[in-house]
Amino acid sequence: MTATVACIKWGTLFGPEYVNRLYSGVRRNLSVPVRFLCMTERPEGLHPDIEVLTLPDEPFRAEMDAALAVADRKGAMRKVSLFRPGLIAGLDGPVLGFDLDVVITGPLDDLLAHAPGTVAMRADWVEARRGRPTGHGSVFRFDPALHPWLYDRLAADPAGEVARARGSEQRYTSTLAQEKRAFAYLPPEQVVSFKHDCLDLPPLNWIRPARLPREARVVCFHGHPKMHEAVAGWWGSPLRACRAVPWLREHWIDRAARDLGAGWA
Repeated sequence: MTATVACIKWGTLFGPEYVNRLYSGVRRNLSVPVRFLCMTERPEGLHPDIEVLTLPDEPFRAEMDAALAVADRKGAMRKVSLFRPGLIAGLDGPVLGFDLDVVITGPLDDLLAHAPGTVAMRADWVEARRGRPTGHGSVFRFDPALHPWLYDRLAADPAGEVARARGSEQRYTSTLAQEKRAFAYLPPEQVVSFKHDCLDLPPLNWIRPARLPREARVVCFHGHPKMHEAVAGWWGSPLRACRAVPWLREHWIDRAARDLGAGWA
């Protein structure tokens, strides 16, 4: 068995080191061989073992982008290109996908195998507090052969789907999968938020380093601090300020450098 793992990188917000570090974390934490793919228009600097998928200019992109502009979101739905049936040659089985602003901190086999046949995402932290069932898009598991509607629905009506999802890819994906009765939540103790699950509230976050929950397999960064900010320590907001985070440097940078070589991390 080979595990297929994918990410997408467009524009210049994230450098190739984010992809390389993610690849290193994934292959260190899966017990089977890994086929790792990155969809991008900028493949420079990616580790040679990473399989590059050219970021497509979808035929519905102009209509989608116009709808996203109304929602004041730019590029937020490009991830849907990963869902296109037939995109990954020779694929047999599910794809485990990650955003680039995550760090792998534990074994991933359970996430790959969780609730077979479904689209699996972690419950969104903020939406859950508001009583909404939206999944969070930092970690997602799907199967293009079983879930072609993830791509086909948006391709058929980009303006309508963007409006219904209010410009949010994760709302589009999780809501549609729930409508199709093909959705499952990933275990919340395994996919955690840095700012919600690792940081203490003031004043403890000013004096005590962020903790790594014992069962965490993936730590997601959204808002501030960003990953590089948390590594160094960040004081941009009293609520989210943090001291330097040694475990983040170890899992995200140092282990990747030892695994791939310093030039790739």
